[in-house]
Amino acid sequence: MAIGEIKIPVHGQGLHEFTGSVVDWVSELAIDEGLCTLFIQHTSASLLIQENADPSARHDLENWLNRLVPENDPLYTHTLEGPDDMPAHIKCSLTATSLSIPVQKGRLMLGTWQGIYLWEHRHHHGSRHVILHT
Repeated sequence: MAIGEIKIPVHGQGLHEFTGSVVDWVSELAIDEGLCTLFIQHTSASLLIQENADPSARHDLENWLNRLVPENDPLYTHTLEGPDDMPAHIKCSLTATSLSIPVQKGRLMLGTWQGIYLWEHRHHHGSRHVILHT
């Protein structure tokens, strides 16, 4: 078993691909087979496996979720950290905070067009932390 951490820089809302970082980490372990689990240590960002070929798929996902969970809804009471904070918590609860990806022959068993993404739900600039475990 191994545990690692990836620090992912983010520059606002959106899908930030970090497939290469996970592939590199798994390769360095030289494991034959197992399960790679990823867990994000935040409540206003999430993890996603999504198409990495056509950016319009990611764009449409972002637009759809922003329409589903808008900012400045008068029903929100958790507003101290800004108009994007409560929507970010809701978006996180509707998506995933962890992913499990099989590993075989030392490689992630992702499909041809699948990439691993951090989905930043805030207008936040900085970094997010993802824990990896095999």
